[in-house]
Order: sequence, then C-alpha cells, then structure tokens
Amino acid sequence: MSLCACIRESSIKYTFVSIMANPMDAITTGCLRRVFAGEQIMDPVVQCVQIKPMNNSTTGVERFRVVFNDTVNFIQSMLAQQTNHIVHDGKLKKGSLVKLKQFQANSVKDKPILVIIDLEVLDEYGECEKLGQPGPLEVVKSESEPAAAPAPQAQPASISGNQFYGNKPQQQQQQQQSAPQRQLPTRSSGQGGPQGGNIYPIEALSPYQPRWTIKARCSHKGEIKTWHNKNGEGKLFSCNFLDESGEIRATGFKEAVDQWYDVLQEGSVYYVSSCKVQLAKKQFSNVNHDYELTFERDTNIEKAEDNEGVPEITYNFTTLADLQSVEKDTTIDTIGVLKEIGDVNEIVSKTTSKPFNKRELTLVDNTGYNVRLTIWGNTAQTFDVATETVIAFKGVKVSDFGGRSLSLLSSGTMNVNPDIDEAHKLKGWYDAQGRNDTFSSHANSMAAASTSGRNDQMKTIAQVRDENLGMGESTDYFSLKATIVFVKSDSTFAYPACLSEGCNKKVVEIADGEWRCEKCDKAWPKPEWRYIMSINVSDHTGQMWLSLFDDVGRMIMGRPANDIMQMRDEMSNGEKEVFANAVCQTYVFRCRAKMDTFQDQQRVRYQVSSAGPVNWSAEGKKLADMIKQYSLSDNSDSLFVN
Repeated sequence: MSLCACIRESSIKYTFVSIMANPMDAITTGCLRRVFAGEQIMDPVVQCVQIKPMNNSTTGVERFRVVFNDTVNFIQSMLAQQTNHIVHDGKLKKGSLVKLKQFQANSVKDKPILVIIDLEVLDEYGECEKLGQPGPLEVVKSESEPAAAPAPQAQPASISGNQFYGNKPQQQQQQQQSAPQRQLPTRSSGQGGPQGGNIYPIEALSPYQPRWTIKARCSHKGEIKTWHNKNGEGKLFSCNFLDESGEIRATGFKEAVDQWYDVLQEGSVYYVSSCKVQLAKKQFSNVNHDYELTFERDTNIEKAEDNEGVPEITYNFTTLADLQSVEKDTTIDTIGVLKEIGDVNEIVSKTTSKPFNKRELTLVDNTGYNVRLTIWGNTAQTFDVATETVIAFKGVKVSDFGGRSLSLLSSGTMNVNPDIDEAHKLKGWYDAQGRNDTFSSHANSMAAASTSGRNDQMKTIAQVRDENLGMGESTDYFSLKATIVFVKSDSTFAYPACLSEGCNKKVVEIADGEWRCEKCDKAWPKPEWRYIMSINVSDHTGQMWLSLFDDVGRMIMGRPANDIMQMRDEMSNGEKEVFANAVCQTYVFRCRAKMDTFQDQQRVRYQVSSAGPVNWSAEGKKLADMIKQYSLSDNSDSLFVN
C-alpha cells in the first residue's frame, strides 16, 4: 500500500472515530417530551446529570434517583432496584451518556417521572459536561382533559427529596395547584393486558397509578389461613407475583380467597389488574418491594397464553459456609443436598397455645458445611423427598440457635431438583465426592465472644486449673481447644423435654404414652429428647470433664437426641456407632467455670456455651508465629527471616 493510501485510510478512520465520539451527535435530542407525548422511541440516548440515593427509611430498600438530560429538557427518574449495580460498580456517573433500553413513563401530581428498568452506559463518550441548556419538562394538559381534583396529601416515598436537581423552592411548590396522578403511555415489549391496557412493570407499581396491568408469574402461593378476634373471623391467603423488573406480594381476604385461591397456580403466568396498592407490611413478607397488592371486588386475573418476557423464579443463594457472616433474622435463599430427614414433631406455640407441626432437615453443600433447616405445618407433614436430593429454598430465616440454623418462612418456597446451574453443580459434586465427605457445623463460639464484650481468652487445661478459674464468687469465661476422648453414654445423656415452644422443661411419664409437664400443665403422647451430656476432653496439658446442652450436643453427635433414643428402643447397633464417631474430634469450646454444690460438696463445674470446628489455617499461622519467636537473629541457619 502506498504512503498516500495509508494516510488517506488513517484520516478516514480518525474522522470516523471523531464523529462517533461526539456526544451531541449521539444524544436523542428532545426525546423526553416525545416519550411523555405517547410516542414510542426505541433506545433513546440521554445524559445523566445527577445521581442521588433516595431516603427510604420506612422500607429499607436501596433506591437511586437520577436526572436525565436530552439537551432540551431534564427529568427526574428512579432506577429500578435490579439496576443498582450500575451505580455500585461506578459505571453510571455524572456526565455519562446512557441508552434507555426499557423504561416506564409516569406522572405524579403533574410531575413527570421516568422509571428506568434497563439501561446501558455508553463508555466510549466518557463523562461530559452538561450538554445543551435543558429546562424542566412540563407535562402539558390537553384542552379536552377534565380538571383534576385535589390530590391526597400523602406523597410517594419514591420521588420525595429536597434540593434535588431542578426542584423548585418549597414556598413556590406550595403555591402550585396540586393534581392527582394520571396514567401516561408505557413502553412494553408485549401486547396489552386483558382489558387492553399497557403492561406495567412490577417495579413501577405505586398507589398513585389508578389503572395498570401486570403480566407476571405466580412464584409462590401460601396456604389458606384463618383468624378469630374480637372483630370477627375470616380467612386469607397470600401469593407472590414475579416479572423481569421485580417481585410483589398480593393478599386476598374472605371472598377473594374463594374467588382466586384455586385459580392461581404456582409457576403459571397471569394478567393482573385492579388491585389495591398499599405500603408493604415487611413483618409478614420477605419480598423486596415498597408496596404490596390486595385483591378487591373488581380485581381481574386472567391466565396468559404465552410466557414471553416473564422469568422463572430467581434466587440469590447464600452458601452454607457464608451463614456465619449473615446477621440473625435475615431472610436469604439457599440450596443444598438433603442429607438427613427428621421426624414430624408437634409443638405448642407459647403465645397462642395452638399446636403445630415441624420437621428438621439437614442440608450440606460443597463448602464443607451442614446446617439444620426447619419446615413447618402442612409442609412438614406432607414432606416426601428422598435423601441426597438437591433442594433450593427461597425465603428462609437465619437463626443463631446452635450457631446457625434456618427456618422456612410461610412466605418462602421449596423447589426440589430445580433445573438451574447451581443444582446441577451440587449434584455432580455430591455424586463424585460429597457423599463420603465429613461436614462441619456452624457454631457461634468466636462470634459470641466478640459480641458479648467478655474477654474469653484461649487457655490450656493446665492453665484453667492453675489460675483457679471458677473458684471465685463470679463466673469465669474461657475458650479451650481440646479433643473429645470420652462421651458418657448412660441413661443421663438426654432428658425428656416438653413440646411447648420455648419451654424445654423436663416431663414425667405418668402412664404409657402420656408425658406431663408441670410448668405448662399439659400432657403429650411423647417427649422431645434433649441432650444434657458430660464429655471428657484432653489437650497436651491434661484432661477435664465438660457438661453441655442440646445445641452443642447436636453438633457433636451429628443428630438430634430423638434419633439416638429411637435406636436405643430398637436395640440398634447404630447407637454405639454414633457415640464412637463423636470421639477423637477436636473443637474449640467456649466455656464458663463456676463453683457448684453437689451432695454437700463444692466443686467447679465447667459448662460449654458453644463449640465450633478448629480453624486449621489460623492455628497453623499461630504456631508458626510461636516457633518464629525462638529463632535467633544472629543465627544464619534459621529458617525464619526476621
């Protein structure tokens, strides 16, 4: 190629890049007014001129408000929750050019609001200064539009905020005549709903939209519940609807239960409209939405003929190993292989005195941990899943009982052998090696020590005795790394406990099949056996006896005491094997020492508060640091570098 040709080609390429990099040529000038006039504009390009987090203290849901500019007008917008990562990752910045791939045009009190469901940041244009001289976009009413009635005083939390871009002073705002929201054209990839209306994304629903239709999948349908109080009685049920923008909870009362409960089926897609939209009651739901729906007399639900654009159930899994870092009472999703299935037990609520059923499952995953998960009610009674099956749970509550345990909420769901990548990976791992692996349990030993404010120093058995821990008037606390050398397996390793929730008092067998609790004044056909064990542990300095209760006993024995008592009644050899497997295991025990009187003799009692597996990585580093202290700086043969 000649020199002239090379120069000509380079010049063309440079000119092309320069043209493409000009933001004024890329932006869709005047598109905002056209969108709110009802025109369908594909992927308009606008400029971000401001980003601010919203104050959603009532719901706790993180949201961002953004101002977009088309060089002629600017408009306040709200990012849908699934797009928050663009802000977190630092992609969307002030001055960025973005392509709006999916959005919803709304109006609240005659103020245009744009809800952004999907967008793409055009990185090639960088961060530009403000383009053009934009002014606030005003929604112009047509002459045929009727006069608006005064608006309610309540303000939607999703657009509130002082000193935001383009806001007028508060005094000037108060002088403006307020008007209720009116529905504006929406952009939708699908056809209209059953009544010819446009499809709204779930993320954009609020009490200020009088007419809307959603196309969504019923991702969960709960059981019918009844209530009785001084105002009367009734029944209700709840379900969740899911589309590509988010998920929302819906509840039906009384007549709505008869009308819609049998119509709605989990996994099916429906058009839903004319429900009441109100603030979500977060204490009854694990759905991450500011609002929730209530079925009313004029509610309309029709099954969709196609599922296009509606996703399957989505999960945000937490591995079993990561549970230790999850705060108590947090609602999560998790997935695991079903290792063990407990029996159905009936317990009585301490607050309502009503009996209900529960069943404990043991899950494992490829992080090397297991966890107990409790299912309740009819789910516990009808549970019929084989062990070694992969189960995905959505909406389980994290408890610190026994270190970490899980409980399936009434609004949660359970999916057996789901057709998702995580399930296939778990099944492959379990079949290849997991079936023969040994799993650790969560324990709150170190976490409890750090949060309690006590100085539970690591001690050896010799130090505990030499320092006379527990010999004073107050209780002494310490941590101990030791190996179990003996587990007392006589009839005192467990006691029969009351089934009432939160009671745990010992029950007495007054007749065959009748166990009575004096505290609750109730009788049960069978008790719940709970551990009250004595174990002998050893380290390199000596041996000592420790006493422990049910939560630590379950972790050490690997199963509830009910199972061992059943083996004992059946005279099974499995009981001896369980006790044998508990020996020669090393744990970090968090203990307390206190003087106790037994048969008129005083002695120090060492009781285990919690226990957990040894962190061998941390132990190895600690030993290396100890060895390093013995190295001499003038010894050239030392293996350690000072």
